Amino acid sequence: MFAVIKTGGKQYVVEPGMKLVIEKLEGEVSQEVEFTEVLLVKKGDEVLIGQPKVEGAKVVAKILEHSRGPKIIVFKKKPKKGYKRKKGHRQWYTLVEIKEIVV
Repeated sequence: MFAVIKTGGKQYVVEPGMKLVIEKLEGEVSQEVEFTEVLLVKKGDEVLIGQPKVEGAKVVAKILEHSRGPKIIVFKKKPKKGYKRKKGHRQWYTLVEIKEIVV
């Protein structure tokens, strides 16, 4: 059994027991969260395709940790003008474990 969910502007294929790194979610560590934007569910030979979401379907996950990704350097420069800007960025991420898919 697997499902396709949408969170943080991205789509993920998930199965029960799988760990997934997604964009930061609000919530404490060890708290359960529900993803209600389920786009597709495959259970055995049965495939449920949402238009745009599967009605009544949800994916339950547990938050394992909040962390930050690697540092990204953004450097802008215009030749012969003396214009230089250097900026860094680290994106927040959340590690979740998929508990179950409810249809």
